[in-house]
Amino acid sequence: QLQLVESGGGLVQPGGSLRLSCSASGFTLDYYYIGWFRQAPGKEREGVSCISQSGGSTNYADSVKGRFTISRDNAKKMVYLQMNSLKPEDTAVYYCAADRYGTKCRSSEMDIWGKGTLVTVSS
Repeated sequence: QLQLVESGGGLVQPGGSLRLSCSASGFTLDYYYIGWFRQAPGKEREGVSCISQSGGSTNYADSVKGRFTISRDNAKKMVYLQMNSLKPEDTAVYYCAADRYGTKCRSSEMDIWGKGTLVTVSS
């Protein structure tokens, strides 16, 4: 069974940090383009960051550039999202998604989705 499981969400104060993890099972992570997406209450899902199969290419939404860092460890079948300088507007459910042989950071392109992990930024 192809599966992605996110973890690491929680409540954090503004300015704080969290590291989200995405664990893959049932498939070879090496072949998959991976993205982190988020959905805030009452808003549409948006792309946060994506990473190529080798990890050599990354991209970020303008709203998180300089604060978030995406990385992957194919041997461990893990993808990470380090989130620093968190703001209340970063509050959302964060999803990990995978696209086999993909190259585009679009939710419509993703084949496999996790169930999400909630990040709440509040004092």
